[in-house]
Amino acid sequence: MAVLVVAVWIMLTGRGLVEGLDFGAGAYYYADIPDFEKHDSSIPTSLPLWLYILLFLAWGALMYALWKWIDRR
Repeated sequence: MAVLVVAVWIMLTGRGLVEGLDFGAGAYYYADIPDFEKHDSSIPTSLPLWLYILLFLAWGALMYALWKWIDRR
């Protein structure tokens, strides 16, 4: 209960907000951050996008299969 009270107090008083950086409801999206491109440290790649999508889906299928295997045990 104390955690809930403290969380509501933090939200109501605006603790932790940086003055001048009011992003609104989408504050957690990196696209909302001014000049985010200059802070982006991603490494350029020559692999096609479809390969990344395929790898992402394969990883998801593997983790789902692992979860089902763990759940049966």
